[in-house]
Amino acid sequence: MPQTISEQTSLWNNVLEYVKRELKNDQMIYDNFFRNSYIDSIVGSTITVVTDTGLARNILQSNYKDLLMRAVLETTGTNFDLAFITEEEHTSKRPVKVEKATFFANAHLNPKYTFDSFVVGRSNKEAYQAALITAANPGNLYNPLLIFSDSGLGKTHLLHAIGNEIRKKNHSAKVLCISAEEFIDEYVRFVQGAKDDQTFSQYFKNSVDVFLIDDIQLLIGKEKTMEMFFVAFQSIVSNNHQIVITSDQHPSKLEGFPERLKSRFSQGLVLSISKPDTETSEQILRYKIANSDIDEADFDDDVIRLLASRFSKNVRELEGALNRLLFYMINIQPGQRLTMEKAIDALAPLMSEQEANSHLTENQVLEVVANYYNLTPSQLTGKIRTAQIVLARHIAMYLIKTYIGTPFTKIGFLFGGRDHTTVMNGVQKVENSLKDDKAMQDAISELKGKLGK
Repeated sequence: MPQTISEQTSLWNNVLEYVKRELKNDQMIYDNFFRNSYIDSIVGSTITVVTDTGLARNILQSNYKDLLMRAVLETTGTNFDLAFITEEEHTSKRPVKVEKATFFANAHLNPKYTFDSFVVGRSNKEAYQAALITAANPGNLYNPLLIFSDSGLGKTHLLHAIGNEIRKKNHSAKVLCISAEEFIDEYVRFVQGAKDDQTFSQYFKNSVDVFLIDDIQLLIGKEKTMEMFFVAFQSIVSNNHQIVITSDQHPSKLEGFPERLKSRFSQGLVLSISKPDTETSEQILRYKIANSDIDEADFDDDVIRLLASRFSKNVRELEGALNRLLFYMINIQPGQRLTMEKAIDALAPLMSEQEANSHLTENQVLEVVANYYNLTPSQLTGKIRTAQIVLARHIAMYLIKTYIGTPFTKIGFLFGGRDHTTVMNGVQKVENSLKDDKAMQDAISELKGKLGK
C-alpha cells in the first residue's frame, strides 16, 4: 500500500478526481469540503484523512464517507475504512521528539517565492512548466530536475516555489530547501562533531521527502562533501523521493564534479533559463509595480520600455532599477507623473555605471555592421528598404539593443527618427531568426567577434 508522501498524495489526488466527477453538479460542495483534504497516514486497513475545518470533517464523516470509500476502492482495489481529523488535531497529535542530531535547523522556504509570483515569458517558460509538473508529481516524473542559468534569472524562485506548492498540497511533506553552501557547512559541522557517518546519510533516507538544493556548483573542490552529496542523492532517488537542483551551468560543464554525478544529473530533466526578453521584462516590471504603492498609470509607457530594454541583463538588475525609480517617486518627487525625462534623471547613476563598464558605442556597431555588409552607416540609418539593407539595419538594431542596452526610443532616433515599435519589430525578427537560421547565427557570431563580444 502507498506509504511514501508522494504515493499517498497520488492516491488521494485520484480519489478526489473520482469525487469531483461524482459531484459535477455540486462544485461548491467539493471546493468547500473536499479540495483541501489530504492523507495523514495509512495504518493497517484504515486511512486517516485530514480536513481543514471541523465542519468539513463532520460533513465528510456524516454525508460523504460512503462516496469516499467507493472512490478509494475504485482507486486501490482494496476496502479501507476512513477516519477523519482536522488540521488542528493533526498538528496537536504529532509527538514532540528530541532528535539525537538535528540537521539544517535553519533551512526554510521563502513564502514570497511562489508560482503565482513568478512572471512567465519565453526565456523561462519551459523551466516554469517543468517545475509545476514536478510540484504536482514529486518523485514520479523528472528526477532529478536540474535548472541552470546565470545569476538572477529566477532559478532560486522556482526552487522555493516547488517546495511551497508541495507543502500547500501536503502539509506533512518533509521538504528540505538549502543552498549548496549550507550543505557544505552542515557537513563540516557533522564531521567536526565526530559523529557516526551513518547519521548524516540516514537523515536523507528517513527525514527528507523533497530535497531542493541551490547553486550546486559551489560543491566543486569539496571532494568529501561531494561524496556525501552523492550518498544523499542516491538515497533520495532510490526511495522515489524528489530532488531538484539549480546550477550556474549545464551539468556537462561542471568541471571538478565526478562523472557519476554529472551523468545522474543528466538522466533526469535539464533545462535552462535565459536572459529575459523585453516583453518578459516589461511583464515583470508591471507585476512589481502592481504590488507596490505606486499606480502604473503614473508611469509613461516609454519609462517601462526604458527599464525593460536597458536593465534586462537579469531580474535582479531590473528590480534594482525599478526600486530606484520607486524611491524617486515616493521620496524625491511624490505625487508627480514619472515622465521619460524624470526617469532618465533618476536612473542617471545606474546608466552612467553601465556605460562606464562598456567601451562599445552605437556608432561602432553601425561601422562594423556596415563594413560587414559592404554598406555605409548612412545607408543603415537612411530610408532605403532593399532586402540586404533592411536585414543589416535590423541586425545593427539588435546588436545595439543587446550589447549596449540602448532604449528602443533612442535606437529609433539613431536610425533616422524611426518609431520605437519599428525598432522592436526589427530586433524581434533577428531574435526569431536566431532560433533556427544558420546564416543568421553565423553572421551574429562573426559580428560579435568583431565587436569584441
